[in-house]
Amino acid sequence: MPGTPEEQWRTYDEFAAGIATYRLPNADLTGRELTVSLDDGTTLALRFDDAETATCNGIKDPYDAVAVREDVFFVNFPHTSVEGEALTVVFSSTTHRALAVRSVIGAEDVEGVPRVSQTFSSGTTDAGTPSGSVPGPSRDLIGKRNIYRYSPDHLYEHVYVSSQRYAWQCLEGVQRGHGDMDLSTVWKFQDGLYLFCFREFRIAVASVWLHDLGYGLRTTGVFLGLTGDGRSEHSRAGGHIYPLGTVAYPDAQPV
Repeated sequence: MPGTPEEQWRTYDEFAAGIATYRLPNADLTGRELTVSLDDGTTLALRFDDAETATCNGIKDPYDAVAVREDVFFVNFPHTSVEGEALTVVFSSTTHRALAVRSVIGAEDVEGVPRVSQTFSSGTTDAGTPSGSVPGPSRDLIGKRNIYRYSPDHLYEHVYVSSQRYAWQCLEGVQRGHGDMDLSTVWKFQDGLYLFCFREFRIAVASVWLHDLGYGLRTTGVFLGLTGDGRSEHSRAGGHIYPLGTVAYPDAQPV
């Protein structure tokens, strides 16, 4: 390929095309109503009007939902009511625990800061008495090295190096040979289920994933970012997880 690797760097819409090929099927939450109370004081009154539209606090927006496990739902609201924002909610119909991630594209580039920011909250639903552990930040992925197959043309490797950063490289696909180390956040939702989010430095894109590292070894995710021509765009993603191994630090630990 001609040019330097920097000149070949792919835009968000170029690498995201087809990245939902191996995603789990969508779930239809028509008729379900749920109130999520978050620890930051926010309340989300959700009503799922049909298979693709929901009302959150009186505002109608599209949604997509995936039953990651029989009782755990990954629900993304790629806002059309607000430009450049998305809300992702994970909830359990068994433990009645929940978490929320709000992703926002910043107004302009700031050197050394990812353009897309994310905030995190844990919470509970009004569907029953909460049980089990409260979702929160986790160090469980530090030292792990996994491969993620999203489609026949998307194969990526992740190395979780600390509580703040992960390294990635593309093994197959339009980004083959590219890699970087970006900001990341990991929360444990329940046994074997981890929220993993990243925010890239080079291009305006961030992602929210729920990794099932139990028996399922599947991941479900979404992207929010700017396309090559500057438009905000939401994309779905998902695939299979292939663990490669884990290293343990003998003495000093990563942050």
